[in-house]
Amino acid sequence: MNEFLHRRARAILFVLVALAVLTAVGWRAAIGPVTPALAVERADLIQSVVASGRIETPLRVDVGSQLTGTVAEVPVAQGQAVKKGQLLIALESSEQRAAVEQARAGVSQAQARLAQLDTLSLPAARQSLNQAEINLKNTRRQYERTRELQQKNFVGQAALDDARRNLDIAESQLQSTRLQVKSNEGGGADRQLARAALEQANATLAAAQARLALTRIVAAHDGVLITRNVERGDVVQPGKVLMVLSPAGPTQLVLQIDERNLAQLRLGLEALASADAFPSERFPARIAYINPGIDAQRGSVEVRLDVLSPPAYLRQDMTVSADIEVARRSKVLTVPADALREASSTPWVMKAADGRATRQPLRLGLRGTGKVEVLDGLREGDLVLPATASFAEGARIRARADGSDRTVR
Repeated sequence: MNEFLHRRARAILFVLVALAVLTAVGWRAAIGPVTPALAVERADLIQSVVASGRIETPLRVDVGSQLTGTVAEVPVAQGQAVKKGQLLIALESSEQRAAVEQARAGVSQAQARLAQLDTLSLPAARQSLNQAEINLKNTRRQYERTRELQQKNFVGQAALDDARRNLDIAESQLQSTRLQVKSNEGGGADRQLARAALEQANATLAAAQARLALTRIVAAHDGVLITRNVERGDVVQPGKVLMVLSPAGPTQLVLQIDERNLAQLRLGLEALASADAFPSERFPARIAYINPGIDAQRGSVEVRLDVLSPPAYLRQDMTVSADIEVARRSKVLTVPADALREASSTPWVMKAADGRATRQPLRLGLRGTGKVEVLDGLREGDLVLPATASFAEGARIRARADGSDRTVR
């Protein structure tokens, strides 16, 4: 009898346990499983355009030779910082030096010719003029006496003719010496020719010195040599780029931005940038130039940003990334981007409402990092399911907000 009662009690206990389990399972199925949800809340929102590019300076200088010659010296290395006027390349210059010396000799010769006019030719011409004047006076007196004697029939006509001829010669000699003096004086032809010869000699010297200077190629600006394509002994020719100098000055980021973002860009927008080599270091920049044309191959627009305070580690052609702030709004209603579905076309979310998963269309505004502005469709405090949640519309759920104990049934 006792054994019978014991077996009956165990059977009743088993049935009760089974009924409790079935009841719990059914209740849970009725109210739905617990699932994490995301809260709709108000927050400050910043919309950014993210792009990558490289570091550049606005100006790069190609360094080359204007002469054909042999390289005698290259005293600088690639990557070296140089100062304006510093020697970059020296060409063999013996021929140019000889031309300078020859031109200097020509200048000395022209100067000597001009000095000769002052110290020798002009004084000699003036002395000849004095002698010619005295000779003309004597010849004129001789002519007058001969004419008087001929009138008194003391001499014949032949003697008078000789006296007249001598007078004409003396007058001609006087005129010739006057012209010679005038030619050697300040405005005279001989002096003008001598001055022209001196100017020509000086011009020849200047040209020779200029060609000699071209054998020394120097830096036109302070900067850094980012390319060097020349060695000692090379024969160089005009038009060949031997070095590339990046002048010291403003540093810029050159970015290629998808043309779909063009409407959001404008001059003066602020950005935060970082070099791929130093991803944890960020520095400010500002849009300074937007190319009016579009790169049809890549569907992008070139944008240049001035780096306001370039960090010391920045180098030419470094790869960089930039977040350009295109809009900012305070305390707007936002939904986590992880909850959006079909965000680029007809956005909607799966909302937790009355214990069920409900499809809710949205009208969106500003798009920030991780959050998107909600213009219509949700209210502050609503819970939405992550886009990865696979609940069908109308399914029963118990949504639990991430990081809280609040469960919506």
